[in-house]
Amino acid sequence: MGVNSAVKNQHPNNQVFDVSINIPPQGGSTCFDDDGRLRCTGTVWTASAHIITAVIGSGVLSLAWATAQLGWIAGPAVMLLFALVTYYTSTLLAACYRSGNPINGRRNYTYMDAVSANLSGFKVKLCGLIQSVTVFGVAVSYTIASSIRLANIERSVCFHKNGVEHPCPIKRNRYMIAVGIIEILLSQILHSDHLGWMSGVAAVMSLCYSSIEVGLGIAKIKETGKIRGSLTGISTSTVTSTQELWGWFQALGVMAFAYGYFLVIPAILDTIRSAPSVSRTMKKASLVGIAVATLVYMLYGCIGFAVSGNTVPRDLLTEFGFYKPSSLVGIADGTLVTHLIGAFQVYCQPLFTFVEKKAVEKFPNSQFITWEIGIPIFGLGRYKLNVFHSVWRTIFVIVTTVIAMLLPFFIDIIGLLGALNFWLLMVYFPVEIYIKQTNITKWSIRWVLFHILIVVCLIISVAAAAGSVAGFVHDLKSYKPFSSDF
Repeated sequence: MGVNSAVKNQHPNNQVFDVSINIPPQGGSTCFDDDGRLRCTGTVWTASAHIITAVIGSGVLSLAWATAQLGWIAGPAVMLLFALVTYYTSTLLAACYRSGNPINGRRNYTYMDAVSANLSGFKVKLCGLIQSVTVFGVAVSYTIASSIRLANIERSVCFHKNGVEHPCPIKRNRYMIAVGIIEILLSQILHSDHLGWMSGVAAVMSLCYSSIEVGLGIAKIKETGKIRGSLTGISTSTVTSTQELWGWFQALGVMAFAYGYFLVIPAILDTIRSAPSVSRTMKKASLVGIAVATLVYMLYGCIGFAVSGNTVPRDLLTEFGFYKPSSLVGIADGTLVTHLIGAFQVYCQPLFTFVEKKAVEKFPNSQFITWEIGIPIFGLGRYKLNVFHSVWRTIFVIVTTVIAMLLPFFIDIIGLLGALNFWLLMVYFPVEIYIKQTNITKWSIRWVLFHILIVVCLIISVAAAAGSVAGFVHDLKSYKPFSSDF
């Protein structure tokens, strides 16, 4: 099929799905790479920035809770372990950026490209399914988190007016509906080529709210003069031994989710210049990016744990006692909402484009698929609205919003997604791709060690999934579907 090129944007998150176009070769030009596309100019530092932006996201919100479940010893240690595994397997995936010859072999522009080039059959289909489930789950979790933060802004205003003793009940569902409406509108207006600047805005917002919340935590510790929390985590005097065990397991899923950026690694590689080696540059960038992200995570998780101890809430700041200064708390919540709304589009737009591309390929003569309506916009000409695009994107957002209203359990969802993605996308597929591409002999020492890593990480993922399912069951016992009080 000629020379393929994934639709390329400024930010790596745009490359989750295989969305390709044909580009004729540009042989011999110094302005083009060997695949006929404009020559990449990315360096260690630009790739590091992309990694930091991709890694640090909404997963940071529950790291204090996860640290509290594991305690001062195991909490930071487990977080560091996930960082090391993420770094190592990311280097394996980077080494497989090109299929065949590592210098001039065919490029794998997306995660699915890398899987398809080295594996086959059920494994490829499984990878596609996991990607779809991940994007859908992230959309639901971002809707939940956005609505919680919008509700928290209203609660902060209420506390500012009436005092923290006032109950200030908040109707959460109206905020979920509001977020859903915003996402529907943005999904109609935005397309994949708009996501570069949206990712930039989301990254700035992420840095802003993280800095504010860490600063508030340090101020709280200075005010009280106490560092709370136990070495071994929440004890059985606070919860039952079974709940303690499930809490440990669920914390693993939450921490795994925080490092889940593997779907965008090929896209980050696609920004790096060819010389020196792309994989070598990515190895250095991964070390820098993951180290910075881990430092932020350690600060966020440990400071939150130090402030609230074993009573740390599932969503830092929402119940953190931080309602003063109300203006600063409002800025933190507002920037986080902006980040989450933008991140929703960054993750979902590639799925939208993928489905629409496949629909055109399968039904090229369908009037419904190709039907466009011209909408006049004063001073801007006419906006062409594709009916199928509009209907499909609207249905997707409505479904994710309804599920968020039905099951508003943010930490349970991200814990389950973390468990699922950690083993399959962060460990299994990168290792299997590397073994296949480098022709590692079966039952050799390296082959055995790789499969020990796969089995150990599978056990961790199963435990994390079990903890998240137990969390769902526990939360459902005291929850009424579509209940709107917060």
